[in-house]
Amino acid sequence: MKVLVLGGAGMVGRNLAARLLADGELGGQPVEMLTLFDVVPADLHGTGRTKVESRTGDISDAETVRALVADRPEVIFHLAAIVSGEAEADFDKGYRINLDGTRNLFEAIRALGDYLPRVVYTSSIAVFGAPFPEAIGDEFLTAPMTSYGTQKMIGELLLNDYSRRGIFDGVGIRLPTIVVRPGKPNKAASGFFSGIIREPLAGTPAVLPVDDDVRHWVASPAAATGLLLHAATMDTSTLGARRNLTMPGLSVTVGEMIEALGEVAGPEAVALIRREPDATIRAIVAGWPRNFDPARARAFGFDADASFQDIIRAHIRDTAAAG
Repeated sequence: MKVLVLGGAGMVGRNLAARLLADGELGGQPVEMLTLFDVVPADLHGTGRTKVESRTGDISDAETVRALVADRPEVIFHLAAIVSGEAEADFDKGYRINLDGTRNLFEAIRALGDYLPRVVYTSSIAVFGAPFPEAIGDEFLTAPMTSYGTQKMIGELLLNDYSRRGIFDGVGIRLPTIVVRPGKPNKAASGFFSGIIREPLAGTPAVLPVDDDVRHWVASPAAATGLLLHAATMDTSTLGARRNLTMPGLSVTVGEMIEALGEVAGPEAVALIRREPDATIRAIVAGWPRNFDPARARAFGFDADASFQDIIRAHIRDTAAAG
């Protein structure tokens, strides 16, 4: 089996690739070739079972994407995107990467004609817009309030239509915000959700730009990998025309995150969080959903984390393992 990961050098892409290499198979079939595509090289090496190829380029370049798809990978994970804050700040770049790049992929597959891969498209809970019910169910209207959410929603509609027409077998998963992201902060407006845990655990100060009562929907990196793998191997025969699913996660407030940090790492870690309100971040976050009832995804076998304390402990283990 050949597997292509678009966005393979990002945090989620690297975690997914590492899991595929460790397992050596996907859905019971050996993974013989794993191609990782991104704007920078993916620093991963193959195993005796799986060859790894790292390619770089711009997903908004149609010819580049056609060359990737020409290898006819059986499974394509589409993780490539610019994040929410950057998409909001740079209107043209957001639509060029997040929308045109997605259309390039779908059209490259269509051009091959007799080719029916499984396409796993990572969407976002940003496709929903306020006002929100207490918990957003599967019938709630998608009405994004950001450019990023709009770009992801259009991608969902395209995924539905191309799948309906038999061009590929698509599954769209609306991932929660991934916490705790390792490494350095990125330009995502949601980055502080990881920062207020990651930095104090490393003994450095963290900035909190919103109030403690802000509630959000989150999942761990390991849970995100599990959700992606399940989307790649699930039976899609009963999905019908609605190919996009809101993924399970945890609904927690910033205050509850900080409380969990104190339980796991002690008051010294909590003391490193510095509250500096940011009007821009607060305005963006105010338009985000806070809680979900992902019954349809759970019925199809998707599952995530049990507690936020577990998410913190997993980050500590992963950081120690990384050296």
